[in-house]
Amino acid sequence: MDLSDLRRAIDAVDDELLRLLNERARLVKEVGKAKESMAAPFYVPDRERMIVERLKELNVAQAGPFPTEAVQPVFAEIISACLSLEKPLRVAYLGPEATFTHQAARARFGLSARYVPAATIAQVFAEVDKGLADLAVVPIENSTEGVVTSTLDMFMESELTISAEVVLEVNQCLLTRTGSLDEITKVYSHPQALGQCRAWLAANLPKAALIEVASTALAARLARDETSAAAVASELAGQLYDLRIAKAKIEDSRGNATRFLVVSRPGAAQMAPTGSDKTSVMLSVRDQPGLLFRVLRPIADRGINLTRIESRPSRRRAWDYVFFLDLDGHSTDPKVKDALIALETACEQVKILGSYPRADVPIRPEK
Repeated sequence: MDLSDLRRAIDAVDDELLRLLNERARLVKEVGKAKESMAAPFYVPDRERMIVERLKELNVAQAGPFPTEAVQPVFAEIISACLSLEKPLRVAYLGPEATFTHQAARARFGLSARYVPAATIAQVFAEVDKGLADLAVVPIENSTEGVVTSTLDMFMESELTISAEVVLEVNQCLLTRTGSLDEITKVYSHPQALGQCRAWLAANLPKAALIEVASTALAARLARDETSAAAVASELAGQLYDLRIAKAKIEDSRGNATRFLVVSRPGAAQMAPTGSDKTSVMLSVRDQPGLLFRVLRPIADRGINLTRIESRPSRRRAWDYVFFLDLDGHSTDPKVKDALIALETACEQVKILGSYPRADVPIRPEK
């Protein structure tokens, strides 16, 4: 076959792909009608995971040559577009547009979802609590700077639960109007982003004032209006706010990544066990000798891996604390279920925040 023959063959395949996409869309509309008649939840995250995992395994078995790592983003967009035919999915996130949280949300739910920006994490939770959004995406921890305490604090006040996690590779850029480091007197960014680039900023802009703002995207918006200002933000934020990259990848640690949680109202569809799950738990306790030992022993005795533990003041009484734990395993796994029952005798309150598949491989952000 010559080049023109190959192109005609590709056109024929594209035509067939489009026909099949429309056939899938028609079937999804029928699924939507069936869900409505049964009063079933329209978004079932477990179903989406099963589709993608099955197709990735099938692609490996067929030996490609389509890249297996491309299956997830391609079908995320297909599923997102088809889901919008049932009911447009509304996703709240820490805004404005082009924050890393926005990028994580788009990586998880595709371009067809409706994204609702909020100025603070508390407002993100409120969008879902009030029914103005179906789901929300919030940052929980960074591999360099650690936990996002404002997200943890919201779980003490809200009844929202965790249905999924997203890990996003984070590359920070220094953005300016001119693309130069000359005459920069201030640098705007979110506290987490500034912390991720602390050593680089000290070495390269030692006299610049570091100014904390609510988000990296807001930092880019502010830097756009000042010739002597810079922002630490994503490449996408630079494109959106017409800034140039003075220096790319200024984060101090290689492999810098941020973990985000997808949260929903209680009663929403929860993930079934996958064999590679994580369970997040909140424990309410009073300060007393041996407290941490009594909290950790039921987990250690059952051979359960504890991947994270954080403590926060309860805000109810002085010296009362709330512990946040991430455990390997699903809450319905016998060992995990037994450990949670044992914890109830050692704590004032045990609240399961959610069980969901682990997301160990970081997603690369969009350009």
